[in-house]
Amino acid sequence: MKLQFAFLICTAACVAADTPTAIPLWPGGAPGSAPGSSQEQVRLSNGERIVSNVHSPSIIPFLPEKASGAAVVIAPGGGHREMWTDHEGHNIAQYLASRGVAGFVLKYRLAREKDSKYTIEGHALADTQRAIRVVRSRAAEWNIDPERVGVMGFSAGGELAALAAVRDAVMTESFSGAVDQLSSKPSFQVLVYPAIPKDMKLSKETPPAFLVCGENDRQNISQGLPELYLALKRAGASAELHVYSGTGHGFGMRETMKGAVAGWPARFYEWLDARGFLKKKN
Repeated sequence: MKLQFAFLICTAACVAADTPTAIPLWPGGAPGSAPGSSQEQVRLSNGERIVSNVHSPSIIPFLPEKASGAAVVIAPGGGHREMWTDHEGHNIAQYLASRGVAGFVLKYRLAREKDSKYTIEGHALADTQRAIRVVRSRAAEWNIDPERVGVMGFSAGGELAALAAVRDAVMTESFSGAVDQLSSKPSFQVLVYPAIPKDMKLSKETPPAFLVCGENDRQNISQGLPELYLALKRAGASAELHVYSGTGHGFGMRETMKGAVAGWPARFYEWLDARGFLKKKN
């Protein structure tokens, strides 16, 4: 009897036909990536795409028909070994684009993939910061206000989002072009059940934070995120926290979600509005 598997491994061409084309962050090759590296892979599991083997980091743009001027770089999670790009990427990007907010799904280099020579702060964070700068560099083209470009991250991607909010830009040998002279500091940060970095230097200048997790998540998240909220408030930064009962890790955004947690994207959109990120300047 032949065994049937619930997943499929294919190349990056194995994507939905309606997915926008990815934009390389470094058209000449990412600093620190091995030249001629093999093509990224996409594993399908229950219809969802899981990306790995990334050597040419990129962003996938989801642009609104009627732009508010706000934009979000979205970093999916996957333990720095892979990226779950649908429920922690494309789905939320499409949701935001339908409401006037440009979404950019980030594919970053993976520091904990087997045999990886990449690091979280040396490569994955550099990719995240570069994505923010690339979006700002094309703000006029995409009808975006460069002062309203935020970052959102899920799980491991949440770690990158948090790091981008508090770290100085990663210096690379390409840090000389016009894109790299733009700020990589996000205008706001959205941390969804994030891996929380250690030694975060918080201040009243830390970008406003929207924090989300489930009460049944791992202790370092279900208790760590409320502790981060309190630390942000003590530092004088703005923050809003949502902890959903009966919810664990990895819920992201799916059509099958039920209960209060299914409303977290709407709460985030309301927060953007309340913070003034959806209001065009006169």
